[in-house]
Amino acid sequence: MNHKISKYVVSICAGLFMVAISPELTFASMNAGVSAMISSCLQQSEGLIVATSDVLISRMAAEETQEEEKEEDQTQESLYGYKNLGLANVDTYLNVREDADEDSELVGKMPKGAGCEVYEEKDGWYHIKSGKVDGYVTSEYLLTGEAAIEKSEKFAKTVATVNTTTLFVRMEPNTDCKILTMVPIEEELTVLEEVDGGAWYEIELDDESGYVSGDYVDISMKLPKAMTMSEVKYGQGVSDVRVSLVQYALQFVGRPYVWGGTSLTNGVDCSGFTMQVYAKFGVYLPHSSRAQPNSGRTISASEAQPGDLFFYGSGGRINHVAIYMGGGRVVHASNRRDGIKISNAYYRTPLKVVSYL
Repeated sequence: MNHKISKYVVSICAGLFMVAISPELTFASMNAGVSAMISSCLQQSEGLIVATSDVLISRMAAEETQEEEKEEDQTQESLYGYKNLGLANVDTYLNVREDADEDSELVGKMPKGAGCEVYEEKDGWYHIKSGKVDGYVTSEYLLTGEAAIEKSEKFAKTVATVNTTTLFVRMEPNTDCKILTMVPIEEELTVLEEVDGGAWYEIELDDESGYVSGDYVDISMKLPKAMTMSEVKYGQGVSDVRVSLVQYALQFVGRPYVWGGTSLTNGVDCSGFTMQVYAKFGVYLPHSSRAQPNSGRTISASEAQPGDLFFYGSGGRINHVAIYMGGGRVVHASNRRDGIKISNAYYRTPLKVVSYL
């Protein structure tokens, strides 16, 4: 109890005690005295109560403001994982350079709609970080602030991140059906649909789909990230033609996927991409991912060098092909959503690896 209020209570009790031991006091005078004392206490405490109420209201308002600010900060931090969002506003990809200079070394590429953390602006350049890429991009092609937030909704997608060592992708949303392929831990899979309240998720697997158990994935909304260029810096023993072939293929990252297409700029499918890239270097392949392995030399994945082809499929049947870049990465025409992109070479289990060079 407040010490001022306690003092008033003690005073009232003391007054009652004096009345009880003084026979000279009449009941009327006793009643008048106690009434006056109580009235005085109430008048003095009234200001204290009002003041206390003001303090409480003030504190409640401050706490409410702090809570709103906290929620606003949390919302900002949870916007695809960025506090100060930047968005690549390009048709294909945005170059990320080591320094704020057009002549500076290229350290990565941000595909169309990729998100990044914006640190500062410097002479028409933004210092950014996206995925593992930290560098500078020209401000002309990077949206920030409300413009970035508004446009980001177009590119954000629901992603299932694998949280177990190896995850089976199945043909149907149950454990009794065929296994299409296996994907490694931390691989990010695009979610097409939630099934049975999150017990299963239908995911995109290049130009087909499969199902994964909700128990072994973490679901979140994410934007595309920048792609590091460190994987194109090869060590000794890799021929110039292999390096050139991969660098040529990388020029088309971000270009569209078109079923049956053969144009590297306007649209290709997976085998059309490998066919056209290889044709540039005098190797002519059929326009079919199932037929392409027949004209090369089969090798193990551990033997693969930049320029070799990785073949993937479902149920043991090949239906997709990608160009190995080295460093455990491939470049391929994936699907209509992502177009030509870079992926982990083991984002799904390769069925065959073939060398033509």
